[in-house]
Amino acid sequence: MDNVNILILSAGRRVELVKEFKKAAKRLNITSNIIAADISDTAPATYFADKTYIIPRIGATGYIEAIIEICNKEDIKLIVPTIDTELLSMAQNKEVIESKTGAKVLVSDLRVIEICRDKLRTQDFFDNNNFGAPRRIEVDTAEENLTYPMFIKPLDGSSSQNTFKVNNYEELQFFKKYIKKPILQEYITGEEYTADCFLDFNSNIITIVPRIRMATRSGEIIKGKIVKDRELIEDITKLLETLKPIGQITVQCMKTAQGIKYIEINPRFGGGAPMSIRAGANSCENLYKLLLGKTLEYNENYQENITFLRFDDSIALDENMELIND
Repeated sequence: MDNVNILILSAGRRVELVKEFKKAAKRLNITSNIIAADISDTAPATYFADKTYIIPRIGATGYIEAIIEICNKEDIKLIVPTIDTELLSMAQNKEVIESKTGAKVLVSDLRVIEICRDKLRTQDFFDNNNFGAPRRIEVDTAEENLTYPMFIKPLDGSSSQNTFKVNNYEELQFFKKYIKKPILQEYITGEEYTADCFLDFNSNIITIVPRIRMATRSGEIIKGKIVKDRELIEDITKLLETLKPIGQITVQCMKTAQGIKYIEINPRFGGGAPMSIRAGANSCENLYKLLLGKTLEYNENYQENITFLRFDDSIALDENMELIND
């Protein structure tokens, strides 16, 4: 295979992910250009990529065509979606894109995406397959005598936006109007975890890396500790074997007094995925190896009890929107 070029969609602030793909290619002695696509020329990650393209918004006229054109022009071997709102479009157009470009799209099949992107379907998946989850409460039947607090979130939400603890009847009435398509659940407490999971293109599990969510901001982890929690690993293994996704998957859950309770599944690279990559569960290296035709086996060859602290950084652009190097 010639250059193993990667296209990262909605690059945004995914500077760490761009850097990890570059480092992985260097370690494997692979020639690889990282191409970043976004709707804005001020997306920070685009300034760390080898080449950048500005494309239409997700779902807009010309969106899929632009991706196909980039893939053919840049000889792309893998397309990596990074945000929830593009997953459905990628799953729906996966076959067309792959047939017209020869690139693989790192997205699970439409069945999986529809389950993960719709909170009611996610809840049904948990319930129907006997995985623990917060109990759902019908919004329209909620009355004053219900037990509070409760938790409310949007049906197709992302990044923990518009998710709230509901403390009383008055707050419930407000949030029912404030949130579009709300879902109401029991409020649970416990230690929060995220698991970065990686599966090959045939849904074989390669790595499962649980980490404690020590602190978050806007739904994204900023402090986390890698742990090889055997109970979580075994239960998440069963979940993944039932769901059968592919690629990078982010599973959020809590360990409560009543057992493991799953919150959501994000079938993409989560913002905190570089933590697991740097701990040794290197999904970027794994993807290169798969693209080169290698077979991977399940492993736990990553370090545990490592704490990662993420922070903001900045870059400077001149009047021509060119990067100013320090």
